[in-house]
Amino acid sequence: MEDRQLNFRTSLTDLDANQWIGAIDDVCEDFGFFEQLGRGHCAGFLEAGNNLLVTFENAESVRAYNLDAEPRGFAYARHDGWSHLALISFTESWFRDPAIYAFFDRMVDDGFFEDFQNVLFHGSDGGAAYAAAAFSVAAPGASVIALRPQATLEARSTGWDKRYKSARKKNFATRYGYAPEMIDGAKHVFVAYDPYEHLDAGHAALFRKPHVTMLPCPLIGGQLDRSFDRMGIHDVMIKLAMDRNLDGKRFAQLLRARRYDQVYIRKLVQYLIKANHDDFAQIICRYMMNRGISKFFETKLEELQANQID
Repeated sequence: MEDRQLNFRTSLTDLDANQWIGAIDDVCEDFGFFEQLGRGHCAGFLEAGNNLLVTFENAESVRAYNLDAEPRGFAYARHDGWSHLALISFTESWFRDPAIYAFFDRMVDDGFFEDFQNVLFHGSDGGAAYAAAAFSVAAPGASVIALRPQATLEARSTGWDKRYKSARKKNFATRYGYAPEMIDGAKHVFVAYDPYEHLDAGHAALFRKPHVTMLPCPLIGGQLDRSFDRMGIHDVMIKLAMDRNLDGKRFAQLLRARRYDQVYIRKLVQYLIKANHDDFAQIICRYMMNRGISKFFETKLEELQANQID
């Protein structure tokens, strides 16, 4: 397959849900295919080059948070010549739907993934990270980026996690079910999580295979994809993984960008105060104020200084 950058434009912002999915349908039909998968999901494919990015995304999150309200792979098809397969859910479904199982079965039978030199599965919130890991079994030798994945929501395995009550009604005991086993055929798997989010860390610990690289992100919280986008490291991370150049050391270097992220710094200050490290918290507040970022940090510094006097 010859690499080629796809020449298309989209105007997806400020569209309602039906208009948005209709516009995705139009683009994918022009350059690949679009399929409805049952009532709750769809698949869109853009055929470009030998690198294939497979994303699992929630339609509402894409419309609200993604750049230009596009599925994450559209930009890579346009600028880098990557092919892109987007699995899109209309609700937070964890992609547990027989129509999706049948779609991946058909892709395997057709040798779809064998046409690409490099395949990268990517997912983040709303069960998408779980799905990226679970369905990677369809493409042996692929790489996986799973941002805060759940291993499963089956009560027998993760009954200690009381979140996602409605999703737990879904069947996680059937095909493509237990994500830590579905990654056996992957080449590299990168699991990003915040170790201070104890339930997330518990799920991450279940991905024990030797080809799994843990990417701890202390105090980043539960919205890793948005944090990485805000820090400007998400795109770099994806490109390194596609080129088979991502590792723990390189990711740690990228994560240093959190020093310039106000959301992270606020969490750090709050953590230091809770841990009774008031002196360190004051140093950070003064540093941020010297950078011209004052409102939150000025208030916290005043509180800390007042506590010292008391």
